[in-house]
Amino acid sequence: MATRPTLHSQLAALIKRPPVTVMPESTLRDAVQLMSAHRIGSIIVVEPESGRPIGIFTLRDLLHKVAAKSCDLDQMITSVMSDTGLQMLNWRTTIYQAALVMARHGIHHVIVVDAAGKLKGIVSQEDIYELQSGGGKAISGAIRGARDLEGLIAAAEDIRKLALRTLAEGGAAEPLTQMISTLNDHLTVRLIELTKQEFELPRVKWCWLAFGSEGRYEQTLSTDQDNGLVFAAPAAEAEAVRQAFLPFALEVNKRLDKLGFPLCKGNVMASNPQLCLSVEEWHGRFGSWLRSSTPQALLDATIYFDFRPIYGEEDLAGELTEWLRRNIPAATLFLRFMAENALRTQPPLGMIRDFNFDANKDFPRTIDLKAYGARIFVDVARILALANGIGATSTPERLRAAAEMGKVGRDDVGAIIDGFFFLQQLRLRVQQEGTPMGLANRVDPEKLNELDRFVLKEALKQAKKLQGRIQLDYRL
Repeated sequence: MATRPTLHSQLAALIKRPPVTVMPESTLRDAVQLMSAHRIGSIIVVEPESGRPIGIFTLRDLLHKVAAKSCDLDQMITSVMSDTGLQMLNWRTTIYQAALVMARHGIHHVIVVDAAGKLKGIVSQEDIYELQSGGGKAISGAIRGARDLEGLIAAAEDIRKLALRTLAEGGAAEPLTQMISTLNDHLTVRLIELTKQEFELPRVKWCWLAFGSEGRYEQTLSTDQDNGLVFAAPAAEAEAVRQAFLPFALEVNKRLDKLGFPLCKGNVMASNPQLCLSVEEWHGRFGSWLRSSTPQALLDATIYFDFRPIYGEEDLAGELTEWLRRNIPAATLFLRFMAENALRTQPPLGMIRDFNFDANKDFPRTIDLKAYGARIFVDVARILALANGIGATSTPERLRAAAEMGKVGRDDVGAIIDGFFFLQQLRLRVQQEGTPMGLANRVDPEKLNELDRFVLKEALKQAKKLQGRIQLDYRL
């Protein structure tokens, strides 16, 4: 039986049929008849010889460019097709990235091409929404149509309600966290669009970055902000450009707080001058971590290695990723220190009783599912990704890629990922109950039913097994 695509699947998985196309010399009548015969809402105009797309014609174009104006069905299709801002994505691009492109540009379709630029198919918003729980399409539309902060605040509350409803209906952790991350990204994109209209920003290339759980597509119901900004500027101009961006970044951070994403207590935010940097400055920052011999400094830095672009010129984030791929393999001491840090936290498995408990006096006899559970999977997956040039940022995708490379047993990786997502599901269940922040990731095993206690123990064993992998790799 075919596996159902997820948001991290390649766009090729959503192509359901060969694309229906017309040539540039075709008439509008030809195009409309083909659309009617195939019952489709759009058609691609391609070059005759290369097969490369040069435009798209949709039912919306038929309404606004034809029916409302000339109604001339014998005019050339090229006179009414849309060819500006045509969004073409490689078929290996993830479905998630396609959803983000649509949100950024306010479009309803992306054209999918192969490595040579030849048309392979078309993917619509509706294709992507079918992967998500009901309600995602309406919320995304509301976010796109929001004209002020109040509209976004209402949409943020709708996201939380949808997540809670999906969880109550038994929604699995992987698609649920993907859905939360997708809609939160849309929210952030629209907030940045609205906020930047109020500022005179430098005329340079720039990109808003997400770090931590947002960077890994693993946001739960209780999450603060982790973000930064990268821009392109010569060294002599970097400080002036930074000072021009900081008031804008601060306003975005404040407004995200109003949307329900608390300001980061560790100041991991774009309004922090140390995280609003030029490309070269980010190279220097990452380089200092790669050369660091202080375990605590590395521990503090791990959040930054889970970055991805949210808004702006994505190629700037791509430059940072490529720089890391080139420089990390030689940083053997850095990787060893990262591995040592990943082994410092041991799963709370008891030798005599089922579980051990930390020394937290406020919440005795509870387990921190994030610090002593999910974080272990995250840390080890990060090391495997960095050491092996894996570009994915999400924990399960990093583990799957590592298994494909033989760095994790293919027979083991399924159980390991299931263990990670059980912990995530349990965290979501705890947060669903509206527990105080201190308890947002904690669970009392005695209050779980017998089956959940058993699965929790097995999930923690998978974390232990994963630690054993890097312990062997780095001979620790």
